[in-house]
Amino acid sequence: MTERAFDPDIAEWLRLRALDPTAADASVEGARRHSVAVNERSRALLADPFVPAGERDGRADAPHGAVPLRVTEPANRAPGTTIVFFHGGGWIAGDMRTHRQHMRRLAAGTGWTVVGVDYRLAPEHPYPAAFDDCLAAALHVARAAGPDERIVVAGDSAGALAASVAIACRDAGTPLAAQLLIVPVTDVAGGYADADVNARYPSRAERADGYGLTLDGMRWFAGLYEAPGDDWRVSPLRAPDLAGVAPAVVHTSGYDLLRDEGNAYADALRAAGVEVVHRVHPTLNHGFFGLGGVSPAAEKAAAQAVTDLHDLLRGRPS
Repeated sequence: MTERAFDPDIAEWLRLRALDPTAADASVEGARRHSVAVNERSRALLADPFVPAGERDGRADAPHGAVPLRVTEPANRAPGTTIVFFHGGGWIAGDMRTHRQHMRRLAAGTGWTVVGVDYRLAPEHPYPAAFDDCLAAALHVARAAGPDERIVVAGDSAGALAASVAIACRDAGTPLAAQLLIVPVTDVAGGYADADVNARYPSRAERADGYGLTLDGMRWFAGLYEAPGDDWRVSPLRAPDLAGVAPAVVHTSGYDLLRDEGNAYADALRAAGVEVVHRVHPTLNHGFFGLGGVSPAAEKAAAQAVTDLHDLLRGRPS
């Protein structure tokens, strides 16, 4: 099969993004500032940005203290389902500002309330802080929602903490209705520096540089998070048993170094008897879910991911 060319609109976006003044600072704080800058720029390009009915702050109690939350309400709320959303950013960056439009898209596209989790970041708070906060938030939302509310977990990139939270919720006896995984991190074993592990996933070599997320960047992120890569709390693909976890929507991208581990996770879920809706977007890159204003193809793919999640639960009781 002939490989389809990389999306030219995203290629130009990446060229211009590299010229942003924040791109030159290779520190953790620089990465955070760059994340804010590029997400604000991409939101500004949306022809018809999603406008929620309301947004408010909340918090979830956790052993270390409160976990900040951002609740996004759709204009025409369909009762019965709440999405708990975990942002990407390599465990070191991202927050409720950078992923505001991600949450608004989910709320508008499904009609469901979205609860964003502002989990602690590395290196100030290394592994397992992010996982602990995300699990605490999901359990808090489930308890507060009551027995008739369907709970969905969702995330992009490192926000595939959602996959690990889904495993933990299964083990805790807290049922989830679904999980949405966008370009997910699923195998951190070897910290993206181990040749044998990398060889399992050809996309790590094929897409190591030139498409936004880089292999060097993933090594840096993993090193700062300090997670043992064979632990399913950071590498859900390493979980000994995936049977009984929530049904999943998994979207991956052809020009993403994480493509093959995301695809492998979808396959592993299916092999364990889990219902899976899996799509690969051959011309898109790692960050497509936030690039709807940059590329018509990215807009279509992002909308499809939300539709797939909605359709997965259509007609199912609370």
